[in-house]
Amino acid sequence: MLDSIDSTAFNFEQGQRARKLFAAVVLAALDDAIADDKKYGNGPEQIARWARSRDGREVLSCAGIDPNERVVKGLMEFVGKGVRTSVALSREESERRAALESDQAEAA
Repeated sequence: MLDSIDSTAFNFEQGQRARKLFAAVVLAALDDAIADDKKYGNGPEQIARWARSRDGREVLSCAGIDPNERVVKGLMEFVGKGVRTSVALSREESERRAALESDQAEAA
């Protein structure tokens, strides 16, 4: 009985690690598209093409992201903003955005 619980917990942890690995691949694809956008001006189209491709849909699914058109549009908007993923995920950036949103709410 205890062995099956241990193996279930181990399998769950392995699945979580694999999901994080695929999420890192998605973040790398976003960074590549942002770099393409700055260099060639076609970043949103590149990420959309990747996300709609067979490999892109598979990576998104393995990362725990439903590869639908709404997600593709969100990825395109993210690339269009031009903020690298490492900066977007940092605490300072999230605090800056929260302060900006609260200032805009007070002004309205």
